[in-house]
Formats: sequence, C-alpha cells, structure tokens
Amino acid sequence: MSPDSGSPLEPLLERAGVAAPLRTRLACFGELVLETNRSFNLTGAKTPDQLLGHLLDSLTVIPYVREPYIDIGSGAGFPAIPVALATGLEVTLIEATAKKARFLKSLLERLQLRGRILAQRAETAAHDPDLRERFASGTARGVAAAPAAAELLLPFIRPDGVAVMQRGRLDAGERVALEDASLVLGAQVEEEFELADDRRVLLVRKLTPTPARFPRRAGIPEKRPLCT
Repeated sequence: MSPDSGSPLEPLLERAGVAAPLRTRLACFGELVLETNRSFNLTGAKTPDQLLGHLLDSLTVIPYVREPYIDIGSGAGFPAIPVALATGLEVTLIEATAKKARFLKSLLERLQLRGRILAQRAETAAHDPDLRERFASGTARGVAAAPAAAELLLPFIRPDGVAVMQRGRLDAGERVALEDASLVLGAQVEEEFELADDRRVLLVRKLTPTPARFPRRAGIPEKRPLCT
C-alpha cells in the first residue's frame, strides 16, 4: 500500500484519540516504516496494530522536549519522527547502522521535517565538540539498560537540559543504578511519570558538565553499565 493512500493506521490512531491532521502524518510515517521493514529489519512491529503502540508511546515525550533536541539510537525513528511531526521541532538523530541512517534521511525528506541524520555511534559522536553538551533535551528509546542509556545520552545534554528516558518495567536495582550513574554523569533523576502498560518517562536533569571520559569507548557502556 502506498503511504499516500488510505492507511489502516489512520482509523487506529483516530480511535486512540489522535486528532487530524497529525494522525494522517503519523499514518504516512507508519506506512513507510512497515513498507521498508519488508526489505530489512527496522523494528519488530510488522503490522499496523503492532506499530500503533510505538507511535502512541513516542507521543508521550512531547511535553518534555524542546530545541535543540537530539535522539540517539534512532532506529526506525521512534520517538523523534513522531515528535517532529507533532511539534515541528528540528531534530538531530544519531544512528550507527548505515541502512537505518539512510532510511531516516529519506523520512526527513519525504515528510518535510527539519533535521539531520548522523551515521555514527553515540560513543563517538558525544566527544565531538559541535555536539557535546549542545542540546536542551534528548531521548533514547529502547537503548540498552537505563544506566547505559544515561551514559550515552547525557554527554549531549547541556547543563539545565533534560534527558527524557522512556522505560518499561524498572526494578529496584536498575533504578538505583540509574540514579547513581546520573550523579556520576553530572545529572540527577528529577521526575518520573507512570504511563499505561507499566511504561514510564523519567526526566534526568543535567546539573554540571559530564566528565570528559564519558561516554566510554564503543560498546563498553552496554557491556559494563555504570554503577551496576
């Protein structure tokens, strides 16, 4: 199905309470994801019903993001593309996999969104002076354990900016590790908002510059998360 024709996602989004014209643009994005997913793996969601949850979950961060805004490990574009569609914010997306980065670039062009795609690992990009501590907000949906995601994202966030952490179930050990890792990285967990289906959004406020040694070299944050 062409993403410009009637999408089965649109009535699903309407029933979920998403107003037009946003639901039309989200449906177009969703169809592009599903179409590309047939050629190479972007996401485990293979049907409109499965993709709906990703779209709606992406919208939950909108109250907490502002420009300049960065998303790391962007993959199929969640949550940054829905955020851009809903708000018009300019987005910087970090995605190391070349095929996914090319897909994201095509999305910006097709959907006429303001932004840029950087085909790099976050561990490398975060040491670039043009990117380090340049962003008022950032997201990292589905990226590693919470302490590892914090290590990868917080170096991009400027003091008084916020890392918006989308998580599912968070056990006591991971929660304590996130709190301790945030302190090491110059931040603190400020607020937590519980959503449906055991989902949550945590706001991690940047207080001081992140020590220059973070993030550690490629692969280490995920293999050896801080404070675990």
